[in-house]
Amino acid sequence: MKSRQAISPTREEDFSGWYQWVIQVADLAENSEVRGCMIIKPWGYALWENIQAALDYMLKSTGHRNAYFPLLIPLSHLQREAKHVKGFAKECAVVTHCRLETYDGGKLIPTSPLKEPLIVRPTSETIIGSTFARWVHSYRDLPILLNQWANVVRWEMRPRLFLRTAEFLWQEGHTVHATEAEATEETKGMLSLYESFARDYLALPVISGEKTISERFPGAVRTFCIEAMAQDRRAVQAGTSHFFGQNFSRASGIRFQSRSGRLEYAWTTSWGVSTRLIGTLIMAHSDDNGLVLPPRIAPTQVVVIPLLSKGETHALVLTRAESVARELRRRYFCNQPIRVELDTRNLGNGAKKWEWIKRGVPIRLELGSRDLETGSVAISRRDLSPEERCFLPADQALAEVPHLLANIQANLLTRATNFCETHTHYINSEREFYQFFTPRNTEKPEIHGGFALTYWNDSSNIEEKLKTDLKVTLRCIPSNTFKESGICIFTGKPSSQLALFAKSY
Repeated sequence: MKSRQAISPTREEDFSGWYQWVIQVADLAENSEVRGCMIIKPWGYALWENIQAALDYMLKSTGHRNAYFPLLIPLSHLQREAKHVKGFAKECAVVTHCRLETYDGGKLIPTSPLKEPLIVRPTSETIIGSTFARWVHSYRDLPILLNQWANVVRWEMRPRLFLRTAEFLWQEGHTVHATEAEATEETKGMLSLYESFARDYLALPVISGEKTISERFPGAVRTFCIEAMAQDRRAVQAGTSHFFGQNFSRASGIRFQSRSGRLEYAWTTSWGVSTRLIGTLIMAHSDDNGLVLPPRIAPTQVVVIPLLSKGETHALVLTRAESVARELRRRYFCNQPIRVELDTRNLGNGAKKWEWIKRGVPIRLELGSRDLETGSVAISRRDLSPEERCFLPADQALAEVPHLLANIQANLLTRATNFCETHTHYINSEREFYQFFTPRNTEKPEIHGGFALTYWNDSSNIEEKLKTDLKVTLRCIPSNTFKESGICIFTGKPSSQLALFAKSY
């Protein structure tokens, strides 16, 4: 195979353009006729299904159950919680009519105005809160631990496939508890679950921590998040978990009779991740040849490619390839049968190889007529150069595949972890901070230092100034950093907390 690359521009030349091309050549998604909405194609949706299946198992293992709530929410429900509505007001899509009539030679005109406008859900706290108010009467009804897999609509002004779209898919968990301590434990427990999922399935190292007041979810008392680093050193918020206190219970009337017989407001939480995870995967792992997928969530983990040359008898090669694929499907990786695809399409061998490279399949097994004579197969790993491959006896290769998948999964995590650590720096002065986030190459303003950890003393004015000056946001107060007292580099005042700053998506 000749040395070449599949993507132009490359990551170094134009990271944003590269990202769009990876999506296109991997056949993941495309823009729809509605601005800001995307069509998720079969390969992209299969990736989402694997993410969904793994996370759904983890949620159910912790006692959560799935439910479904309406897409349309009465406007009056949102009006109950002013802080919540304020955070989503500019993004809401509103339904005002319920039918169309035909006039003037076929022109469609909406008629029959609704008595009350309906909001296409941007999130479901208000409709679920009103439901919980009907369900909860006594402490015996608690806790309620629910999750729903759904779509939401937020009228995004600057859409980008998977990262920010007007409509996207997600899961949103909603729970009700009798005590503040139980709700707090739930909030932090779900953040830990997301952190484990990102690491173990997506091979993504993340920094977990708490959002500042200005960055909290609308109506939340506390918001926690996990932050991942893309290869252009920007941050991506990969998941959030919110402690609502009693704010939504008071707005929706979620009250219960406690063990002491008193009528009390419940304590609620909410948490979620979305198809943004796919965008995060692309930007963290992929290269200039296309998509690179962690084996645990890859739609196809191994593709078997029979190499068919002109003038040769293909029957024996195809028969052997079918046997190899069949044997692989009997083997297991992470306690599940290996997902195998046999590519027998009538395409050129080179075209087939590059298609699977661009789609990010972790392992390619190739065999042709010469390999029948030697009893060997060629193995190529997607996390290595396309030119790298090794030839092994067929039986040995089949036995080796589960170990190779595990090695690829671990290698992607190690590689992403090293990249994140390399581009995360402790900053000791305001001057150093501004230099860190000032692009070194004016022709590539998106390339900067990465993540900055520095002392900060709760000044929201500083947050706003950094957004204006550098387009840098305070991502979170990390929970796993060693904390000592220090001095805020911006105000010179004492500080007891390190803050994580970055440019973000």
